[in-house]
Amino acid sequence: MRKVIFGGAISLDGYFAREDGSVDWLQWSDDVQKIMAEMWPRFDCMVMGRKTWQHAQEQFSEEDLEKARSLKSGMKEYVFSRTLPAGEMKGYEIVNADAGKFVGELKRQKGKDIMVMGGGELGCALIDAGVVDEIGFNIQPVLLGSGIPVWNLMSRQVDLDLIECRALKKGCVYVTYKVRNEK
Repeated sequence: MRKVIFGGAISLDGYFAREDGSVDWLQWSDDVQKIMAEMWPRFDCMVMGRKTWQHAQEQFSEEDLEKARSLKSGMKEYVFSRTLPAGEMKGYEIVNADAGKFVGELKRQKGKDIMVMGGGELGCALIDAGVVDEIGFNIQPVLLGSGIPVWNLMSRQVDLDLIECRALKKGCVYVTYKVRNEK
């Protein structure tokens, strides 16, 4: 069965981005690029929430979006939304269905692993639904104080087993956990 992986780069105090969505505080290095190069071939499917998707559409130039599309060549991409109409939009499939059930069905299909791209609301809903298998974060050495949180309300405690913890350049730490999906 395919695995669902939730992660990204976060501040030490648990934010994906500033309140305005900016990520100017992220520190990039060759070891981060290496991790990304190792991870991307694992996936043939990406799921994200509408806010993450719309922010990316607004934040990046058409040239940047085209570069990103070439990196994701052949990857099926789903955007979960309660406000956009279901169907195809800009090469993405907009989904109005229950995210946990939908991703659970994707897991049972043949293919590579499934990436949850950003979005604490969607990520936590999928963890709560018991469909996330791994969580991996590049923890940045910064306290933002406020912003777009990684962790939203969940209905239960979720226990994790450490898979990897690696010090990176510039004071970052990369951690990966297996989710214990006992409900």
